[in-house]
Amino acid sequence: MMRQHWVRLDNASNMFLAARSDVDPKVFRLGAEMDHEVDPALLHEALEKTYEKYPLYHAVLRRGVFWYYLQDSDLRPEVTAELTAPCAPIYQADRRTLLFRVMHHRRRISLEVFHALSDGTGALWFLTDLVTAYVRLRFPTGRPTDPGADDATEAAGGSGAAEASAGTGAMPGEDLDDPAAHEPVHDLTGDSFAHYFRRRRRPGSDAWQARAAFTQEAEAEDRVLGVGPRGADADPGPRDVTGSRDGTGDVAGADGSTEDSADAPRRVSVGRRRLSLRRRVYRVRGTRTPDHRTRVVELTMPAAAVIALARAEGVALTMYLTAVFFEAVRRAAEHDALTLAATVPVNLRQFFPSTSARNFFATTRVEHAYRSGPNDLGAVARTLERDFRAKATAEALEGKLRRFLRFERHPALRIMPRPVKDVLLSGINRASNRGLSVAVSNLGRVVLPEPVSDHVGRLAFEVSAVRPQFCAISHAGRLTVTFTSPFVETDHVREFARILTGAGVEISVAAGRVTGQELAEAFEDHEGDGGLEGDGGPEGDEPQEDAS
Repeated sequence: MMRQHWVRLDNASNMFLAARSDVDPKVFRLGAEMDHEVDPALLHEALEKTYEKYPLYHAVLRRGVFWYYLQDSDLRPEVTAELTAPCAPIYQADRRTLLFRVMHHRRRISLEVFHALSDGTGALWFLTDLVTAYVRLRFPTGRPTDPGADDATEAAGGSGAAEASAGTGAMPGEDLDDPAAHEPVHDLTGDSFAHYFRRRRRPGSDAWQARAAFTQEAEAEDRVLGVGPRGADADPGPRDVTGSRDGTGDVAGADGSTEDSADAPRRVSVGRRRLSLRRRVYRVRGTRTPDHRTRVVELTMPAAAVIALARAEGVALTMYLTAVFFEAVRRAAEHDALTLAATVPVNLRQFFPSTSARNFFATTRVEHAYRSGPNDLGAVARTLERDFRAKATAEALEGKLRRFLRFERHPALRIMPRPVKDVLLSGINRASNRGLSVAVSNLGRVVLPEPVSDHVGRLAFEVSAVRPQFCAISHAGRLTVTFTSPFVETDHVREFARILTGAGVEISVAAGRVTGQELAEAFEDHEGDGGLEGDGGPEGDEPQEDAS
């Protein structure tokens, strides 16, 4: 397949570049915990095999007069020991470097990605293929088999990454060593935003016929599984193609970067005047970490126990966890009359079929005003669920994205020099930030092929953040909720754990070191690798403590 040498960035990626900062470099991490010490040489060999399947990941970022663009390169990735803080900056404007890194520490394999390159689903595909290739090299006598029989029966909070594996260009169980098995699909050309939203909608076109067939197939599958209809009145657990069951499934929540500002406030027209009805939203504040490293706290718990709590309230897992997050923030703030708002990314692949590993998501905003009640956890979760379902429909998201792309393609903006565009987009991002308290993201349940899954324990997912955020992912019955924040304080995490443990959920905790005293202690104990307490490493293989 001929590889295109350059391509302009999609609309979401341009916003990430304008919004990045020392505090939030727009980097996210996915990690897989193995059942053995990682072999760096075999991991590098697996990376070489996987890298060839992802021409997109060969790209470097260049700056043009009017826009940024991705350019193909001949650079080769390296596997390194994990020595940097989690989600450290990747993109450097004055250097020609790849936009991802692969690291190892003890039993953990970590993939970090600059968000302008790929979203959480695309990176999950890459990690899935990387871990699969590594396990095949490490344990050559065992070959993965088709996990399809397990997908429909395994209880979970997401249809996850058996589909993620299917989107990589190799079918589950297929030999990655055979280069002729499939042509590479993750190249530079796959801008799904332009494919679906830039042109006028033509219901008879191939793209829209594919979408209609895709939706009909998904709804038929929902009926077989006993799941209700999609949309605002949907059952709490509709199947998703590459994310969680409730439709979330990508990163981007750290700044609401692709959220259309028209979606956030509620407005009413009075004559020619439009009056905003948005309440003043509480914004979490705290002490910045000394060197801008991200504060990371990992909570690991049984997935089934938390899903049962969500189902008891009649809501999806993501909105239940968001309600717990809101309550934790309210308790930490010691204020009963707050209005809290969160940005939630929605994986567009569940509505618009795409195998592109580039960014393809939208964000929506949910909020709850505690002064208006009722304020018990279940009531808040159901309010958030209704709010989210009304906004996370194909029609609502399509309309918002078309407006965003029309703005991007406006003649005045197209001829505007790139530095001016950066200032404009940065201002839009700051305005959006003022209406947000926290951010959430859930990649859902990940299903790895057998026997690869036998060698993988928990998965981890975290993102650099300009405000407190949690990211959730589950594998092998273990749900990992990772909190990231630019602040030293972790009161909201403590309250979050207390709420769940009070409901009978057993939680293990691992916390990263960020202050001078914490890093000094880490240096004395573990030669300065400054990671999560538990094993002294950058991510920690064992919990620091159990909360029950």
